[in-house]
Amino acid sequence: MASSSASATLLSSPNPRSSSFVSPKLQTLSFSASSSLNFQYKSLRSSVSIRPFTTRRSSFLVRAGLPLVGNQAPDFEAEAVFDQEFIKVKLSEYIGKKYVILFFYPLDFTFVCPTEITAFSDRYAEFEKINTEILGVSVDSVFSHLAWVQTDRKSGGLGDLNYPLVADVTKSISKAFNVLIEDQGIALRGLFIIDKEGVIQHSTINNLAIGRSVDETLRTLQALQFVQENPDEVCPAGWKPGEKSMKPDPKGSKEYFAAI
Repeated sequence: MASSSASATLLSSPNPRSSSFVSPKLQTLSFSASSSLNFQYKSLRSSVSIRPFTTRRSSFLVRAGLPLVGNQAPDFEAEAVFDQEFIKVKLSEYIGKKYVILFFYPLDFTFVCPTEITAFSDRYAEFEKINTEILGVSVDSVFSHLAWVQTDRKSGGLGDLNYPLVADVTKSISKAFNVLIEDQGIALRGLFIIDKEGVIQHSTINNLAIGRSVDETLRTLQALQFVQENPDEVCPAGWKPGEKSMKPDPKGSKEYFAAI
């Protein structure tokens, strides 16, 4: 039985499916959330501006920080929903163990979002096969996540998912990854591929109306894993497993160009 409060904490250093763990003594941003699962679109519309989803005026100027690619991913600890249970997720628990696909979406009970979330879930086994976990994040509470998971797909819900949905109600995680639209209070469609050392190796950020590609995410992850396993090789445009790679030097590259 879960309590009616949740928290998200950003940590200074590095299995989401573990239901409990001991946290260091850190300052935690806490919030209270209603336990009611009567989350309706009408109430959402009355409390949150969602103009970007319903009009053509979806252009935003976002003040982002320094590029994150090549740097250590900001660690966080937060509540999440998985297998219709409330669990704890700590990003740094994956270091040395798994790659992570971390993706942000704007809000529960919206329109483009469920198509992305369910698409990643339906392809989860392909990511699991190459030692990768998927984490979805939005500014909604775990109670909203749970209600959405318990809603049938044909009614705009998610049904059961194969990976956790993280609650970022404090917006601290979205801010740390530079995807928060401050005046809207929601996240852009940011996606990050984090390697086993906890380093961000890839990021894409779409505006609210543009859904992402699971195929391209998987292809990019496979390319990353290939070059990390073969440090004297690089992957040319559109590379897929089994295709010819390239030597990153003047002589070696000519072998690639001569073969295409």
